[in-house]
Amino acid sequence: MVAQLPYATMKEVFLRFQAAEPAPRGELEHVNAFTLLVAVALSAQATDAGVNKATRALFKIADTPQKMLDLGEERLVEHIRTIGLFRNKAKNVMKLSRLLVDAYGGEVPSSRAALQGLPGVGRKTANVVLNMWFHYPAQAVDTHIFRVGNRTGIAPGKDVIAVERAIEDNVPVEFQQHAHHWLILHGRYTCVARKPKCGACLIRDLCSYEDKTP
Repeated sequence: MVAQLPYATMKEVFLRFQAAEPAPRGELEHVNAFTLLVAVALSAQATDAGVNKATRALFKIADTPQKMLDLGEERLVEHIRTIGLFRNKAKNVMKLSRLLVDAYGGEVPSSRAALQGLPGVGRKTANVVLNMWFHYPAQAVDTHIFRVGNRTGIAPGKDVIAVERAIEDNVPVEFQQHAHHWLILHGRYTCVARKPKCGACLIRDLCSYEDKTP
């Protein structure tokens, strides 16, 4: 495992990310906290583009938990059948919609524990909702962030929780709100899995990765 980058280097890394994109945004389309929650839950083992294509029509008719319940599971399936694991995801969306109506008055809760208590919602999904909707600097670690964190030395860790903690502990606080978006986008478009685009990387000189590509 590579060593954690020192503070001064970390600050320069995120200053560069900030300069390149001051206000990064997630790519999942949503209109409120509920549709964001559903979109993130549907995105497991699926692309954001694929989820967006499936949910554009869905969210026009089912943008609240009650409307989702009124839609029903079979009609939900028709909207999301192009997404991987769509039947299991449809069951979870209906279950979480029921729980939101019965236990939370139809509102999406703003605590990680409450969110993780919803069917099909894990820590990563909860952190995305906390960050994107409630503007809490939660760090949602996906495969991109796990790879970038360990490859570069920005946030090394043996598992996603360790990487999440490394970001929280080592990224200067002024960059915490947008840190996970900068890292996701960097991993998605530049620091890709098989052949990272090191020649186009804005933190190439700060990165600990030894096998840099031209």
